[in-house]
Amino acid sequence: MHIFADIHALVLQTLHRLQSDGVLPDGLDLRNVSVEPPRDAAHGDMATNAAMVLAKPAKMKPRDIADILAAGLRDDPRIETADIAGPGFLNLRLSDTVWADIVRAALTAPDTFGRSQMGQGKRVNVEYVSANPTGPLHVGHTRGAVFGDALASLLAYVGHEVTREYYINDGGAQVDVLARSVYLRYLEAHGRDVEFPDGTYPGDYLVAVGQALKDKVDDQFLDKGEQFWLTEIREFATEAMLDLIRADLAALGVEMDVFYSEKSLYGTGKIEQALADLEGKGLLYRGTLDPPKGKTPEDWEPREQLLFRSTAHGDDVDRPVQKSDGTWTYFAPDIAYHFDKVSRGFDALIDVFGADHGGYVKRMKAAVAAVSDDKTPIDIKLTQLVRLFQNGEPVKMSKRAGTFVTLRDVVDQVGADVTRFVMLTRRNDAPLDFDFAHVLEQSKDNPVFYVQYAHARVQSVLRKAREAGIACDNADLAAADLSGLTHDAELAVAKKLAEWPRLVEIAARTNEPHRIAFYLYDLAGVFHALWNRGNDVPALRFLQEDGAAASQAKIALPRAVGVVISAGLGILGVTPAQEMR
Repeated sequence: MHIFADIHALVLQTLHRLQSDGVLPDGLDLRNVSVEPPRDAAHGDMATNAAMVLAKPAKMKPRDIADILAAGLRDDPRIETADIAGPGFLNLRLSDTVWADIVRAALTAPDTFGRSQMGQGKRVNVEYVSANPTGPLHVGHTRGAVFGDALASLLAYVGHEVTREYYINDGGAQVDVLARSVYLRYLEAHGRDVEFPDGTYPGDYLVAVGQALKDKVDDQFLDKGEQFWLTEIREFATEAMLDLIRADLAALGVEMDVFYSEKSLYGTGKIEQALADLEGKGLLYRGTLDPPKGKTPEDWEPREQLLFRSTAHGDDVDRPVQKSDGTWTYFAPDIAYHFDKVSRGFDALIDVFGADHGGYVKRMKAAVAAVSDDKTPIDIKLTQLVRLFQNGEPVKMSKRAGTFVTLRDVVDQVGADVTRFVMLTRRNDAPLDFDFAHVLEQSKDNPVFYVQYAHARVQSVLRKAREAGIACDNADLAAADLSGLTHDAELAVAKKLAEWPRLVEIAARTNEPHRIAFYLYDLAGVFHALWNRGNDVPALRFLQEDGAAASQAKIALPRAVGVVISAGLGILGVTPAQEMR
């Protein structure tokens, strides 16, 4: 049950009827007519802008349209009042039976309440994390992993066919540096004293890799030039790092559908094929670029390169795809990779990048627009930095990683559920402060505790009801007489439940899973308020002394809250708490 969609449909039906009756002119464009929560809840339950957006094309005053629309809407039993505000906004207040029906709908179809087929089975590729395979994932990757995974779940929840994908950056010079770093650990495993030059990876996580290499090849590479071992160790080390990354993701509850290797683009004709596509569209040419910002002609030498005419698709400057020496730029395989995505038939692409990739947004959008002939939309989401604290003091680097705090450091301290929820308590494009002590506090100021405590309270009510012999399965509660749920505190909970289907669609349409976390916090708030009111008002207590029937009517409300919290936490990848210790 999506009450906002239902009332929106009612408004449109009423407008069509008024047109058929000749009260409103035919041919009005109703696409901009909306039904939303009013800015001030005191004004009603919903508001429609119909009179405002139709006044000019109808050549009528907004209040005149609002008057006749209000009269038509009042005929529906769901509409308690329809009042005109300001120049012509129409505020609607719904009958109490509507809110009881919301609770019943959540209990009747708990697995589908809030779900939709908005996605219509369209295929979406969500690429996220995509860290260099040179070490364990750090806390910045953690945020991208949580955001991308929650977004993928959200899109699947509304009917998209979603592919979760990790792009392995194993085609650049960084994997050679990894191989050399592992070789040093290999020497160390043989008892040699080693030093790590600048630019290598000194983290302890490579100790085990060096030992594993020794176990595999023994002394085969000792005292040999890198021409004898670089290729083999590069393969060995990359696979070892991917195993580590997969384990890190698993600890966070993230499982990818596809790991796509950048290296697979080289020597296979895939880069050449993508660029040939661009050349066939007249989007490649040889030329020179202006000096980069901050450079002067004295320290910059113009060189002719193969350029992609990305400005034809909204970029600020054209981008090089091949250097003057004939080697590919970093951008060339990225174009080929997205060309491959488009070729796989996805209806939409989403890339989740770290904030340091902000300069890549326009060029990637231009590339996808070019290779897909503007048919495949791409949304690029940037995740901002995570600042770590312990009791307000900045957290220092991880000894194991050598230079950064790892994903495992975070998960090991607070758990995957807390990590995931907290990472979604800010918009992805806003910095996030993560205090290890604060996220474990049992207080209203800790969103994850506040939401989990609400779910645990629901479970507590159900346990006590069963101990009292009260049937409280969903079907039993849905069949109860819910007409007595009329107290303001009860209606506040039911009205918040009614927002769930609308909120889900908005979050999915904007690719913003943080909206789910925000909503769950608000829902927990009105539920806790109802719980606390029950301490003073016996009629609001969930277990009533008048018998099972009276209790069932009251228990239906927290049970519905549990349905929605469980669904929301499922989207976020968080396990709902059954009890709080």
